[in-house]
Amino acid sequence: MDLNHVIERMDANAGIFEGLTKGIATEQARWKPAPEKWSILEVVNHLYDEEREDFRQRLQLVLTDAALAWPPIAPQEWVTTRAYSERDLGQSVGNFLSERQKSLAWLRSLNSPNLERRHERDAESLSAGDLLASWLAHDFLHIRQLTRLHWEYLTANANPFQTEYAGPWKES
Repeated sequence: MDLNHVIERMDANAGIFEGLTKGIATEQARWKPAPEKWSILEVVNHLYDEEREDFRQRLQLVLTDAALAWPPIAPQEWVTTRAYSERDLGQSVGNFLSERQKSLAWLRSLNSPNLERRHERDAESLSAGDLLASWLAHDFLHIRQLTRLHWEYLTANANPFQTEYAGPWKES
């Protein structure tokens, strides 16, 4: 895996996240397609917490001392316990982008990191490379999620107009 490519992609993804959240009214930011689904605001705050408390922190631990225990995280619970839906979207996006810049600066400071270094957890073993690849994959999952939330919001609020002419939304 090419570390520089991952860094470049994560940097570009920051701009994608910023674009996908720009100019959104509070009502849309908090809108959910179903009660059990996340809103745009919840996704953004999840990204913020994952950036600083999961991926960067855990990758640092594996690269410095793979035997250290990882601090616990609870991403699903944080949505409610940290009141993501009550936050301001602009501030939340700013928080995430600031943390992403810290992550990028740290990643750029690495000099030939050993991506094969492994952390053993329970019955699973994760390498630094696994964490790095998963961090970038996490971006793509949430870019897809935010795009879908935009599409669902549009289709739910376009009445009396329809969006079928655009083509069907298909997961591939």
